[in-house]
Amino acid sequence: MVLGRILLYVLIWAGLALLIAAAGIQYYWGEISVNQMMLNLVSVETEGGGGGIVWAGIMGVGVAPVVITALIALWQFFRRRKSCGQPRRPRWIRHTVSAVLVAAVVVGGVTAFSATVGVENYIKAANSEYDLVDYYVEPTVTNTEHKRNLVVIYLESGEALLGDDQLFEKDAFAPLKEATPASDGWQSTEGLVEFEGGGWTMAGVVATQCGVPLKGTAPRVDGLAQVGEGVSTYLGGVTCLGDVLARHGYTSVFLGGANSSFAAKDIFLSSHGYSEQKGLADWRSAGEPEENFRSDWGLSDARLMAHAKDRIDALHAEAEATGQPFNLSLLTLDTHKPAHVFDYCNVDTQYTDISVFSCSMTQVAGFVDHMKEKGYLDDTAVVIMGDHLKYLSADDAFLEHLDGGSTRSIFNRIWIPGRDKNSALRSGLDQLNMYPTLLEAAGLTLKNDEAGLGVSALAERVPGSSAQAMDPNAYTELLNSHSPKFYRKAWAGEAAVR
Repeated sequence: MVLGRILLYVLIWAGLALLIAAAGIQYYWGEISVNQMMLNLVSVETEGGGGGIVWAGIMGVGVAPVVITALIALWQFFRRRKSCGQPRRPRWIRHTVSAVLVAAVVVGGVTAFSATVGVENYIKAANSEYDLVDYYVEPTVTNTEHKRNLVVIYLESGEALLGDDQLFEKDAFAPLKEATPASDGWQSTEGLVEFEGGGWTMAGVVATQCGVPLKGTAPRVDGLAQVGEGVSTYLGGVTCLGDVLARHGYTSVFLGGANSSFAAKDIFLSSHGYSEQKGLADWRSAGEPEENFRSDWGLSDARLMAHAKDRIDALHAEAEATGQPFNLSLLTLDTHKPAHVFDYCNVDTQYTDISVFSCSMTQVAGFVDHMKEKGYLDDTAVVIMGDHLKYLSADDAFLEHLDGGSTRSIFNRIWIPGRDKNSALRSGLDQLNMYPTLLEAAGLTLKNDEAGLGVSALAERVPGSSAQAMDPNAYTELLNSHSPKFYRKAWAGEAAVR
């Protein structure tokens, strides 16, 4: 009897925890994937990595189910004492009602959580016969005669639809578009989309710098560990942007406003050729005033771009002196959900996110103008792109604007010195194709224009053997597949090649 009651309350607790977790994920992010949950949500930190979400999770998923279950147990205890000696319903009725209620909580929790994190798709992908190891292409550089500096700017949640002034009160990307006009030679690859299974920052960074989906777990001596837990490398068996550039004399630097250790970003960067990276702790140590930070994530875009101007000045001077080029990668922060209004931003739209995006783009445009004024664009390629689409959480007013079936894509701008303005970039690509695009933008010629699973946007055709030439349904299955052979090698630091 006692064991039965304990089991009953454990089931109630588990069902409540899953229900609350599902509701919380839907509220903050909408539907996600199992990989995102394992590789990102488990990495939130109290400062510069989610902030309030951490405490909401602790209270909602950790404390609330325990408290509710305890209250139910106490209510049942006092109800039994009060009814002692009084006529009671038949035991089978009481047990049936209790079983149905508990089953409803458990089944509801399991169903809601499974749907929210895509458990069904995850299980389906586990049965796929496809494996990335059969399609991954190790980048082979065939010519370095025209190598140049490279600047990569990731725009947090940089969805192109936010630039549609027919849907919104104004074009949120207008300041950046004005700084990167097509008449000067700036280009875009139209219809750039998230890769299947992506949708968060580290997934976008890995896709565009390594050409593979981010998934799997990192091995260690005593079994499997989550990324960043007891490991010193991150996808060490995959050759990424920083690795290739390092081989050819580049200095790679990363500047971001958030906690560098969030989602093991610091381990990824140090594992793949970045000799310098700065994040929240560095800006605090540098004496940035508290008003320049948002408590949940980190440094404002205005201050990040100010630091970026100083850093590119030093990097460019060093490159001119040594003859060795550099790669500077930046990641904005103001527009991370919930979009944060700093004192330099005037909210002049009903939908606050549009104003915040516009203010953030103004800061990025100022950095682009700085490069232009200094003459850096003469020998420096610049690639600006969103890291993923905007999160569609349950409370987001952005949902209203998708009812008409608007096509969702990632904003991007590409500058390559000396490139023919009339030479168009390939369109309809996903983020995996940006990896070889970045390498070729830096002036490195690639064999067959391939790297990872991608083919450069500068290439006129796609090789028949490439994953990009697959039937769309087969390609989707390939990206969704667990690919155990590939990721076992990749996380173990073994060359993940066919």
